[in-house]
Amino acid sequence: MSQISQVWLQANKFTGTIPDLSNCTILFDLQVRDNQLTGLVPDSLMGLPKLGNVSLQNNELQGPLPVFKTGVKAELGTDTNSFCLDTPGVCDPQVNALLAVAGAIGYPMSLAQSWKGNDACNGWIFVGCDSSAKNVTSVSFGKQRFSGMISPAFANLTSLRSLSLNDNELVGSIPDILALLPDLQLLDVSNNNLSGMVPVFPQRVKFMHTGNVLLGQNVSSGTPGSGPGSSDKGRGLNGTEKGGSGSTGMVVGIVVGILVFVVIILFVCYKCYTTKKNQKPGKVQDPENGKQIVNASVMGGSSNAHNVVSELQSQSSGDNTEMSVFEGGNVVISIQLLREVTDNFSEENVLGRGGFGVVYKGELHDGTKIAVKRMESGVMGTKGLKEFQAEIAVLTKVRHRHLVALLGYCINGNERLLVYEYMPQGTLSQHLFNQREHKTISLSWKQRVSIALDVGRGVEYLHSLAQQSFIHRDLKPSNILLGDDMRAKVADFGLVRNAPDGKYSVETRVAGTFGYLAPEYAATGRVTTKVDVYAFGVVLMELITGRKALDETMPEDRSHLVTWFRRVLISKENIIKAIDQTLETEDEETLESIYKVAELAGHCTAREPYQRPDMGHAVNVLGPLVQQWKPSQSEEEDSYGIDLHMSLPQVLQRWQADEGTSRMFDDSFDQTQSSIVSKPSGLADTFRSTDCR
Repeated sequence: MSQISQVWLQANKFTGTIPDLSNCTILFDLQVRDNQLTGLVPDSLMGLPKLGNVSLQNNELQGPLPVFKTGVKAELGTDTNSFCLDTPGVCDPQVNALLAVAGAIGYPMSLAQSWKGNDACNGWIFVGCDSSAKNVTSVSFGKQRFSGMISPAFANLTSLRSLSLNDNELVGSIPDILALLPDLQLLDVSNNNLSGMVPVFPQRVKFMHTGNVLLGQNVSSGTPGSGPGSSDKGRGLNGTEKGGSGSTGMVVGIVVGILVFVVIILFVCYKCYTTKKNQKPGKVQDPENGKQIVNASVMGGSSNAHNVVSELQSQSSGDNTEMSVFEGGNVVISIQLLREVTDNFSEENVLGRGGFGVVYKGELHDGTKIAVKRMESGVMGTKGLKEFQAEIAVLTKVRHRHLVALLGYCINGNERLLVYEYMPQGTLSQHLFNQREHKTISLSWKQRVSIALDVGRGVEYLHSLAQQSFIHRDLKPSNILLGDDMRAKVADFGLVRNAPDGKYSVETRVAGTFGYLAPEYAATGRVTTKVDVYAFGVVLMELITGRKALDETMPEDRSHLVTWFRRVLISKENIIKAIDQTLETEDEETLESIYKVAELAGHCTAREPYQRPDMGHAVNVLGPLVQQWKPSQSEEEDSYGIDLHMSLPQVLQRWQADEGTSRMFDDSFDQTQSSIVSKPSGLADTFRSTDCR
C-alpha cells in the first residue's frame, strides 16, 4: 500500500467507508466519485503529504466537511454527499452521537441517504424527538437487519427515553454506560446475537432481551420485559447460578445438536453417492444409421407432463410408426403425428418465432395442448445429428419444476423438432410489453417478484444443482414462459453450453440477444455462469420498469436500459419515477420490495463478472420478498401446492415429491411421487427401437 501513488475507483457503485490511507505516503491522486460510499472522511486522508487531487462527489459521505491542505484540488460534492454542514465546522452533538451509532453498524446506506444536515430532529428516519423538536428521545432500529455492535455513543443522547434494536443481527455486549441514561424507559434488544454481561438497569427501565442465547451470564434476576429487581450478580437471565447447571445444560444441548446434524449430513452424502454410483447412462442404436444416440429419458417439471405423454401414446396406438420409445426411455414422435396435431404447421398455430425456429401449438384428441419447436432448415443445415442429440442429452439432464419439460422429439430428414409442455399464458414479454397487442393484463408486483424467483431457481439449478452445470446464454423475457397460475419456467435451451469442470470460463462463438449480453461475453466470447446472472439482472430491470432492454423509440441516453438504470439507482426518488406506471405502489411494503429488487438488479449487471453475485444469492434475496405476502385461502393450494396448515412432516413429504428429491432418501424411486416424469407404464413393452421413424 505504501507504494500507491494514484487511485481511480470512480463510478463503480462501491459501498462502505473510505479506509485508513495513512500508509499511502506518496498518494497524490484519489478519485472515488460516483460510488455509494458512506461514513466519515478519515483524518488520515486529509493529512497525506503528497495529495494533490481528490474527488469525493456523488457519494453518501457523512460527518463534517473535510478540510484539505492548501494546494489540494478537492471536489467534495457538498450537494451530492450527506455532510452535516456545507462549510467546515463541527457537527451538532446529537448528530455526532448518531453518526457514531451508525459507524458501529457499518454506516448503512438507508441511514446515510436520510440523515442529512445538522439537525437530527429534521426528518431523520428512525429518530424521534420531543415536542420542542430539539432533543432526540427515541431511536427505533427494529427489524432493519442491521449488523454490527451497540455503540456506547447512545449515552450521549441524554434525553433518550426509548431505544429499540430488536430483530437485527447485532453482536457483542450491551455497553454499561447505557444504564446511566437518566430518562431511559425502554430498551429492546430482543432477537439479536448479543453476548456477555448485562448492565443493571434501574427499575423504571423496561428491558426486553429474549432471543439472545449467549446474553447475560452475570445479569441480575428479574422478569423478562421489566427492570431487574435486584443486583444479584451471580445470576443469569433465567435465574441460574453462573457456571451452574444452566450453562452445563446449554453446552450439552449444543454438542448433541451438532452431533445429530453431522450424522444427518453424512447420511445424506452417503445416499447421494450410492444413488449416483448406481446410475449408469445407457446408449441405444439409432435405427436409421446404426449409430449410438444418447439416452434422453421422458421427463417433465409438472404433473401434467406424464398425462401428455400418455395421451401421445394413446393417440398413436393405432399405428406403431406414430411414436416410438427406445430401450433407454427416449420418446421419438413421428412427423405425421406432429403435422396432424399442429394442422400441418399452420400459421394460425404459431406461438412464437426465434433465431432457432418457429414454435407451434398442437392439440391432441383429448384437447391437451403441446408446444412443437420446429428448427429452421438454415440453422439446422450446420447442426448435425450428433449435435442435436447432444442437445437432447442436455434437456434430459436438466429436470426442474421451473424449467420447461421436454416430452419428446422428432428427426425427419434434415428436420429437427422438439415437443415441450404447453404454457398457456405465453411468454413474460407478452405481459410486460405491448399488452394491448397481445391482449394481456398487466402483472402485479407480487406476480413479478414471484416470476423472478421462479426464474432464479431454474437458472440456479442449471448452474449448480444438476449433475453437471450448464449455462443458458439467452435468458430474456421471451424465453420465460408462464402457466395459468402465472408461475414461470425457463425455456429455449438452444444455446445451452456445458460449464466445464475446473474451468472458470470457456471461449465460444458469441450467441444470444443484444441488450442481455454481458460485456465480457460480447467483447471476448468468454462465457461463465455470470453471463446468465447479467441477463437475469436485465430481466429484473424490465420487471421493475416495464421497459425493454433496448428501446430505439426512446432518446439515446435512455434507450439502453442497463446504462440508464445505473443512473436511476443513485436515489430512491429516481427509482420511484422509473417504476412501471401500471404497477400499484401505494403501500410502503411494495416500495421496499422494489428497492431491494432494484439493488439486486444493479449488482447482477455489474461490469465485471467477479462483482456479480451467483444465482444462489439472488434466490436468497428474492425468496423473503415472495414469502412476506400472506396468501389468500384460494392461493394456498394453487400457488405453492401445499396446505399451509399441514404438519411439518407432511409439508416435507410434499416438498420431496414436488422437487423430485425423495430418491435421495429412499432407494426405491418408483415408490415416491416426483416432479420428474417417469416412463409411462407399458410404453417400453408396446414399442421397440425398430419401430422408430
